[in-house]
Amino acid sequence: MSLTVAVVTAGLSQPSSTRILADLLADAVKAQVSARGESVKIEIIELRDLAQDLATTMVTGGLPTPKVAAAREILATADGLVAVTPVFTASYSGLFKMFFDILDPDTLRNVPTVVAATAGTPRHSLVLEHALRPLFAYLHALTMPTGVFAATDDFGDGAEGSGLAGRVRQAASELTTQMMQAGNAVAGFVQSDSDLTRRVSGNSLGATPDFATLLKGHAGTL
Repeated sequence: MSLTVAVVTAGLSQPSSTRILADLLADAVKAQVSARGESVKIEIIELRDLAQDLATTMVTGGLPTPKVAAAREILATADGLVAVTPVFTASYSGLFKMFFDILDPDTLRNVPTVVAATAGTPRHSLVLEHALRPLFAYLHALTMPTGVFAATDDFGDGAEGSGLAGRVRQAASELTTQMMQAGNAVAGFVQSDSDLTRRVSGNSLGATPDFATLLKGHAGTL
């Protein structure tokens, strides 16, 4: 079995603690999958590099740029997702939300997902529960029980005693188990693809009519 895990990271700086946490989770998933005798491909989606493309997609009524379309396809075909955001004003970042706003509502349906966040202080740790879990519940993702929050001190001199490594391993273990269970499901004991809403990228929207055609179609309502 070969698995694909999409890792969405919304850090803004370089280097970014958000990207560092994303890489820790990706490496832990690799280790967990390899320990079970399988292979995994990690697809990193760095939202910092998509900022202008996301804005263009939003202001053109959802028509994706090539980079946004490629990112959508990655998520639509991934077996699992790791989503990591910095905390701004007690919630996920605007860039993070913008990316998930432009997805088709069924792209993440039933996709095993680990949510994670970074912030300067542990006071923001509840962002996992009050912001991230509701977002991915709305998208019908299968969110793992263990979320991973990392404050600045978790990466500093006191990191060894912070428990971050343990949380990362636990979240990676849950994600790996769920992905492999889904891949090895016995026919007849789970819903077939026809019983579930099809996961789609949202890129196949058909040809976009030109402006003159749009005006002609609405002429009677003006």
